[in-house]
Amino acid sequence: MNIGGDEYDGRTRTSDSAPGAPEGSPATTRTRLPGSEIGGSGGRPPTRPGRSMVTVVAVVVLLIAAIAFANRGGEDGGSDGDSPAAGSRDNGSRTQPTAPSGEKPVKTGPGAIPSGFPHTREGAQSAAANYVVALGGDGMFSAAERKTIIDAVYAPGVADERQAELDKTYGSRKFLGKVGLDEEGKAPKGTAFVSRATPVGAKVIKYDENKAKVAVWYSSLFGLAGEGSKRPVSESWYTNTFDMTWSDGDWKVTGLKQKDGPTPIGKDQAASPAEEMADAVDGFGGFTYAR
Repeated sequence: MNIGGDEYDGRTRTSDSAPGAPEGSPATTRTRLPGSEIGGSGGRPPTRPGRSMVTVVAVVVLLIAAIAFANRGGEDGGSDGDSPAAGSRDNGSRTQPTAPSGEKPVKTGPGAIPSGFPHTREGAQSAAANYVVALGGDGMFSAAERKTIIDAVYAPGVADERQAELDKTYGSRKFLGKVGLDEEGKAPKGTAFVSRATPVGAKVIKYDENKAKVAVWYSSLFGLAGEGSKRPVSESWYTNTFDMTWSDGDWKVTGLKQKDGPTPIGKDQAASPAEEMADAVDGFGGFTYAR
């Protein structure tokens, strides 16, 4: 192997003095490879991709990634009212805000308990929310109204048993005296009795064609409003969980469990005067929650 010769592996080295170099100065070596001259015999540029091609490929990759991300985001946002919300802490329990179901609201007369709820998940939630209002209202402290409420809320096979239990509780002189009412469930003269439940939200825990388990979170106002009241109106928070069945074309309750909370921190607000609270109780009617 003649490393120092003029020829090596087919490469021709031509030694020429650089232009203007002094005579006898070291020669400058130029190396030509076969076909290295553009336009020479069989010559072509090296087959290395140019910068423009790399740029095009990078842009295409970025576009594909962006489209994939956008499609994934669209799927997450298309969940229904009972599906987990994107980014929620607990994907098994988080639900979307209540939305209209498209069904016509149930028809009720003044003071009547709503009925005729749709045979759907939304219908079961709406029934449960309305039943919270009925069972948490002041009508439960009247024997006649209590029977009407129980017959409207509970399934036929359960109503009689619940009637006996609730009559024993609400008809107790001790219980009525504890909340400030007389034996007939009436408030003392000059005061207004307040017992009102306001649902904050509902969710379906289990559902099949004819059965549902629905939880309703709500706040409750309870007490006597008026001058000299020893039991002023206070606010409490509860969650009622209903076992429900589809019976005679409507959702009816077969079981009920209640627990305290979740309870928010109370804002630092001054309590309203007794007269103002009594006026509010008389002036503001309650709501039904059909959707």
